[in-house]
Amino acid sequence: MAGHRGMVGSAIVRALARRGFSSIAAATHSELDLTHQAAVRKFFHDQADIEHVVLAAAKVGGIYANSRYPADFIYINTMIEANVINEAWRMGIKNLLFLGSSCIYPKFAPQPMKEEYLLSGGLEPTNEAYAIAKISGIKMCEAYNRQHGTSFRSVMPTNLYGPGDNYHLENSHVIPAMIRKYHLAKLASQGDLDGIRRDEETWGPIPSDIKQALGLSPGASRLLPGAEPKVVLWGTGQVRREFLHVDDMAEACIFVMGLGQELFSEVSFLNVGTGTDITIREVAEMVRNVVGFEGETVFDESRPDGTPRKLLDTSRINALGWKPRIDLEEGLRDAYEWYLEHTGQ
Repeated sequence: MAGHRGMVGSAIVRALARRGFSSIAAATHSELDLTHQAAVRKFFHDQADIEHVVLAAAKVGGIYANSRYPADFIYINTMIEANVINEAWRMGIKNLLFLGSSCIYPKFAPQPMKEEYLLSGGLEPTNEAYAIAKISGIKMCEAYNRQHGTSFRSVMPTNLYGPGDNYHLENSHVIPAMIRKYHLAKLASQGDLDGIRRDEETWGPIPSDIKQALGLSPGASRLLPGAEPKVVLWGTGQVRREFLHVDDMAEACIFVMGLGQELFSEVSFLNVGTGTDITIREVAEMVRNVVGFEGETVFDESRPDGTPRKLLDTSRINALGWKPRIDLEEGLRDAYEWYLEHTGQ
């Protein structure tokens, strides 16, 4: 298991444990740098009885991180994929599952997006580097299957959220960023500076523009007189997104690992999502209600929206027998409860 401590990887480990699988070979980043070929080769050699590989490790982030660090996103993700996929083949491992992303599809792909739309148009510029790396992973799996007869397949999840998410405000995705912003705004409206300090110690610094919106002094040591905390979100709020709880994603991964290779003769990957989407403005209102913040939400239209719409066509995996079970409101409550537990609230 590559990426067993990440949000998706840890969810897959939980799902495997529920099925009685206890022998999972894994290593932390400090123990194994997946961008180093020799280290990856040694790990596979030392774990010679591996039968299945799940490649869930990746460098991920939201619009801000993707726009600011494109070289990091394309280099790190490409190196991880190349090393793990090649070493799995070298060790004679036939079964590998690669986790991609819905950002592989063209920016203006027809909606909902079918698997065959891959490489049919230009990518969204704000996450192009990450998308290219993920497309490379899909194509590597296809190439090894054709040349070496392996059973490497890929799943393309929609936007994921849930336990184990990343809440750092510089590189988090939309739902964890919203949860943290609304929670901080609730604390500020209650004058709970101790709670804000605990949050910052747990999840990382609060950027200066967010402190300003919260009505905090630059050092977050006091509330500014007359301040009315609000939440500022990027873009117009009108773009549409699809969201899938990570536990549903884990179940889909195990489901796909059990499918026969003949099903992947035409397309080597499957979309995984809910098949329904929602505007950013609507999901923000849902998060606001779950958190319990009663103040104002402001959309900063000077900031980018990203792709206008990203809705996956999930008819293939649905026809094979898999469907999600966790609705968005239930999932948001679960995610917020996990966040509170790990913030000491």
